Amino acid sequence: MNTATPARQIEPETRAPILNTVDRVCELCFGLFMALTFVGAVKAVTAGEDAGYKMFLTALGCNLAWGLADAVMYLVRTLADRGQRLKLAVTVQREQDQAVSVRALRDALPATLESLVEDADLERIRARLAGASTLPPRANFVRGDFVGALGIFLLVVLGTFPVALPFLFIADLKAALIASRLLTLVMLFIAGFALGRYSGAGAIRAGFVMTALGVLLTMAIIALGG
Repeated sequence: MNTATPARQIEPETRAPILNTVDRVCELCFGLFMALTFVGAVKAVTAGEDAGYKMFLTALGCNLAWGLADAVMYLVRTLADRGQRLKLAVTVQREQDQAVSVRALRDALPATLESLVEDADLERIRARLAGASTLPPRANFVRGDFVGALGIFLLVVLGTFPVALPFLFIADLKAALIASRLLTLVMLFIAGFALGRYSGAGAIRAGFVMTALGVLLTMAIIALGG
């Protein structure tokens, strides 16, 4: 008995976790690299009675600015990626030549997957898109995007906040600088440890590599006038 199969609607985009392990570690490391560069240039600040407090506020303001910029760029990347996927879906849906549609889908595949996906698999995707009854007219933000941006902002600010604390609680500016640097290196090691354990690259080795990378990157940035 033949039964007609109704056209399937495109299911709502399934959101992956807002920040996976790699995202979290990378965002934290970006903030820590920035903080390490910042405290590396603190020697140029003229000492005074409230130098530590000023340095705390300056470091905190720098972290807030970095977190805000990173959150905004996350939203920009999210909308651009969503718009690209929607453009591909609309192109496939409107294209009359099935071979052209399949080629468009193949061109959108990551290079590492292209050899693993057969044209028959892409044809099933093309047919599903062609039979979709609705596609959004344009790429838009959803609530989860702003939740993700807020998560990035808080991760960067709170993750690098301990680096600024020594300037608030240690009166001697030189000692505060040393403590801030040590805290940053410890946090970089922890971040590298987590990334190494997640990727299977060796947690302890990755921790030391991330710490060394932070030191070298900071030296390079300062040498270049950053």
